[in-house]
Amino acid sequence: MAASGGAYAAQLPAVPEWLNKGDNAWQLTAATLVGLQSFPGLVVLYGGVVKKKWAVNSAFMALYAYASSLLVWVLVGFRMAFGERLLPFWGKAGVALSQDYLVRRAALSATAHGDTPRTEPFYPEATLVLFQFEFAAITLVLLAGSVLGRMNIKAWMAFTPLWLLFSYTVGAFSLWGGGFLYHWGVIDYSGGYVIHLSSGVAGFTAAYWVRLPSITYSVPLPPHPHFKFFVIRDPIPASSPEW
Repeated sequence: MAASGGAYAAQLPAVPEWLNKGDNAWQLTAATLVGLQSFPGLVVLYGGVVKKKWAVNSAFMALYAYASSLLVWVLVGFRMAFGERLLPFWGKAGVALSQDYLVRRAALSATAHGDTPRTEPFYPEATLVLFQFEFAAITLVLLAGSVLGRMNIKAWMAFTPLWLLFSYTVGAFSLWGGGFLYHWGVIDYSGGYVIHLSSGVAGFTAAYWVRLPSITYSVPLPPHPHFKFFVIRDPIPASSPEW
């Protein structure tokens, strides 16, 4: 029985000339490996490294940071970090969900400068959205490690989208999306500034302001992990993508 449309149509659309299947496959593979660092990697680590009474809360903080980041990212975050220029350090907010937007060739509009053309990788926009989401998510998950046992889950649920929008997107656009640091020639190949420096500074700041109750300082810190097996096994999924 012949089908009139869809994947079984008589004439399927040709593969775009700009699409490089190798580039696209590797970009998706790399995105998956980075995702494994967050979930289950750091989620399992955070659940095992703290006291037993904080285990569920700590693991859920990491899981929530990862999951909520996806919603914020596709609704406004991605285009604030990699869209058209709004300010020297920020892109124009917009939705990255429509089919027409996701299937077209990926392009970083703000990277164009003078005689230098804009950057256009050889894979679709959907791949770029996924790849950069994994970096945005793991930045927040790393930040969560600084407030384990300190921050209430409700406060964390409110903090996560706000930090992603007003802190992470600024660094990502400035360095990767075509912002002022990009045009100054600053290079960040593997997220040293956008991911590790931003999460580290934010983590130190959060740990300073969101302090443990003074009574707990009589207990040696850090507390002994309640489940050492999670802490021992975690480096496999959490660090293997860095190799």
